[in-house]
Amino acid sequence: MVQDLPPLNALRAFEAAARLNSVSQAANELNVTHGAVSRQVRSLEEHLGVALFSKEGRGLKLTDAGIRLRDVSADLFSRLRSTCAELQQGQADAPFVLACPGSLLARWFIPRLDRLNRELPELRLQLSASEGDLDPRRSGVDATLWFAEPPWPADMQVFELTAERIGPVLSPRYAQFAALHQAPAAALLGEPLLHTSSRPQAWPSWAVSNGLDSSALKLGQGFEHLYYLLEAAAAGLGVAIAPQQLVADDLTAGRLVAPWGFVETSARLALWVPIRSRDNRAERLAQWLRKELER
Repeated sequence: MVQDLPPLNALRAFEAAARLNSVSQAANELNVTHGAVSRQVRSLEEHLGVALFSKEGRGLKLTDAGIRLRDVSADLFSRLRSTCAELQQGQADAPFVLACPGSLLARWFIPRLDRLNRELPELRLQLSASEGDLDPRRSGVDATLWFAEPPWPADMQVFELTAERIGPVLSPRYAQFAALHQAPAAALLGEPLLHTSSRPQAWPSWAVSNGLDSSALKLGQGFEHLYYLLEAAAAGLGVAIAPQQLVADDLTAGRLVAPWGFVETSARLALWVPIRSRDNRAERLAQWLRKELER
């Protein structure tokens, strides 16, 4: 019959007292009281049915059984400390792999990447971009940054960063800019609108939010990815629609304007972290992202 091991706390208290040859010093090392160490040692002796210490004057002396257990436990705890240190160091040395849509990466993340690397050098960030369906559970990915709608799955720790806000944008270079940029939102119903196949509901949702008939929308040139859509808008090819965060820098620079503002959707920009990974770097990244989004 396999015998159960003694309680780990009792073994740990004994190992410290035997190694330091002092119950008081063991208590200081373990950040507990003298009495707590003594009780743990007594419980270990009761569990094993042998005495581990004997009185010697005002101090303690290890018995033969105590010496034997000291040598074994000292070796095991030393190896355990070493292995845990190696595992922790291995996680610290490994890059933090962040997956996100290519449009988000190119238009928002990369312009801020230098500041992130300066402020969180320990992150050792490695980026993985995709314009297809992202899988936050994919092996080799530590976290995923994307726009998604709640509810959040139970196997994910989700750090909500900000609400998604979408709106139409166009360039001053667009031929119809003068006629459109001061017109009401309804003026877009007759305009051939740039759109993307990755977000087919963006224009209809915006129209409904503005009290417009979505069936009256007229779609023009389509693009496979949001990044190309916004590059087309910046080149003056038409009116596009996009999350505010992805065009913020273009609006500041005057490459694009948003005459009709932005409306909030049910989606959130969030950092998804698999519960299985438990990487504390994810929380530091989430804090940095929140601060950056508030700039």
